[in-house]
Amino acid sequence: MAVVAGSVAHLVKRFVTSLVPGGPAVADEAWVAAVLSEAELALWRRMSGADRRHAVGVARRVGRPEWLAAALLHDVGKIESGLGTWSRAFATAARGAVGVERLPARWRAYARHPSMGAELLELAGSAPLTVAWAREHHLPPSRWTVPPDAAAALKAADDD
Repeated sequence: MAVVAGSVAHLVKRFVTSLVPGGPAVADEAWVAAVLSEAELALWRRMSGADRRHAVGVARRVGRPEWLAAALLHDVGKIESGLGTWSRAFATAARGAVGVERLPARWRAYARHPSMGAELLELAGSAPLTVAWAREHHLPPSRWTVPPDAAAALKAADDD
């Protein structure tokens, strides 16, 4: 059975690194503050420390300035679920076993983080590419509307 949200290796790596407490380094926090708009930064700061660390790593790997906000905010919808590391792991496993519709409400919110993130980013006035990538980052390439070079670089940087 295929894992919709990414490879098993990626999910295991994200789980293990999520167990480490704290957010990004102070220098990384300052760099992000210089990249994002005020509204985007407010959303980014609501993300868990582990998600912010992951986002900084993705953005550092993507490199291109016009794609940085998309890299930093692709997982912002996860803030709507309010789930911690262990609940996320159970939600991901349960989603694969029973599907999204049979999950408890907060687990469904986590499973739907791409669309929820896109909505938050639209409200924040983010660029269309940033909104689209948040919505599409777990879709197959055939469903991406983001320019192919940006999508390929963002997906590769996410190590998904």
